[in-house]
Amino acid sequence: MNILITAAVAVISYLIGSVNFSILLSRLLGGKDIRESGSGNAGATNMLRTYGKKMGVITLLLDVLKGVVVVILAGFIVSAAELYTLGAGLAQAEGAQSFSDMSYLPYIAGVCVILGHNFPLYFGFKGGKGVATSLGVVLVLDWKVGLIVAACAVAVMALTRYVSLGSILGGAAYITVEIVKAVVTGNYNITQLVCVVIIGGLLIVRHKENIKRLIAGTENKLGAKKSR
Repeated sequence: MNILITAAVAVISYLIGSVNFSILLSRLLGGKDIRESGSGNAGATNMLRTYGKKMGVITLLLDVLKGVVVVILAGFIVSAAELYTLGAGLAQAEGAQSFSDMSYLPYIAGVCVILGHNFPLYFGFKGGKGVATSLGVVLVLDWKVGLIVAACAVAVMALTRYVSLGSILGGAAYITVEIVKAVVTGNYNITQLVCVVIIGGLLIVRHKENIKRLIAGTENKLGAKKSR
């Protein structure tokens, strides 16, 4: 039963993640796909540079909301499974064993909604970099960790004006903080840790071109009129 529920949550999360608001809003505003403008990235930063602060903020909030909604829904499923097991009085029975531990489910949902945003089914698998959606996911999975990671990312962005650098270091910080938390608490869940590495790793890998430009000194800063 766990496998079926996990598969269903993964697919639904991916499909929700595939709803790319920057593409939809850009087409609605000017009939032009955001991927054909500015940096070519389907995300909030490119919307900000191309259509202004208002549309950038709206896109950011909608992308964050995707991650929040999906993880919350997965959490509800976990709670429902636990209540079913407890209410039926089958905690030790074989039939209830399938619901013994589904705490990993929100993490699976988080990974899949980010994958949907990055590689959207509805838009030729060419999406954004998943920064805002990852933020929504991380904040719901553990708001304390989320705030630490967000603070690190925002601080870097504010000091350097490089959104990409803040996002990259935010991904690295997320992995680091979660591993430290696991060591300190002694609470190791391999599935969750793998998901954490994937979430943080995707943030870094999806910025590979930005990393090259940062090294070369040609990366655009926030507020620059011309995007790459």
